[in-house]
Amino acid sequence: MSVIGDQIKKYRIQKKYTQEKLGNMIGVTTQAVSKWERGGTPDAEVLPLIADALDVDIDSLFGREEQDLQMTMTKKLSKMPSDEAFRYTFNFCWSIILGLTGDAGFTEDFVDTFVSHSGVKREHCPDYFAKLVRNDGMALARLSNDFSHFFLMVQPHDESVTAHFEDIETIRKVFALFADKKILKTICYLNSMSNIPVTAPLISKGTGLEMREVERCMKTICDNKMADHMKIATVGGEIDSYAVRRECNVIPLLCFADEIAKGSPFPVFGMYDRERPLL
Repeated sequence: MSVIGDQIKKYRIQKKYTQEKLGNMIGVTTQAVSKWERGGTPDAEVLPLIADALDVDIDSLFGREEQDLQMTMTKKLSKMPSDEAFRYTFNFCWSIILGLTGDAGFTEDFVDTFVSHSGVKREHCPDYFAKLVRNDGMALARLSNDFSHFFLMVQPHDESVTAHFEDIETIRKVFALFADKKILKTICYLNSMSNIPVTAPLISKGTGLEMREVERCMKTICDNKMADHMKIATVGGEIDSYAVRRECNVIPLLCFADEIAKGSPFPVFGMYDRERPLL
């Protein structure tokens, strides 16, 4: 299939047009549309008619729309201050959820609320949640008072989601780790510190835990690759210190655990039409 034929078919299906309807709109036969979608190339003078009928620009028929959008977004974000870039990107994340519904009408109903809410800190401002759960994947977003996060999962084509996980027993051990109150307290303390190594006595002072408990917790945390253990030479000899591994996914896990702790609040916007099992 040619790029143009592939794009025509994609946008035709998105508009829920039959080949016959599209042909009637631009004054060609159903057979002509079928020929394009099977690899034929429309005449140049027909391209504007096709683009108008499908409500896209001509670049989109050549498959350049997505590439141009990605490049434009990349360049725009790279020139922004970091804090502004993150907030700007979140607005697009919310737009992604709306777009994945396949219904442009949702944009007018919901996007203004979220854009006006984002980036502005107010007292007594409610949390907003958006959840889209479909056969091809899921997307979740939370917009709280000056706090936002986003998750997107694309459904694997040939395997279940669990096929990409470690075994369930290994995952259970992760939850057991966070279920230990002293370990969780230590993890939160470590992640509240600046990106510098901290000593065991400082952890003890910050968490209120006895040294033997700090040593137990830090051994477990380091064994699970959430922090690194190192020795620091001092006048009085070597002392133990620890540094958080910033690539660890502790913060995203805590964000979504917080939603569950809040009772999985009903979203201001939600769509659940998934027919296949979640896992």
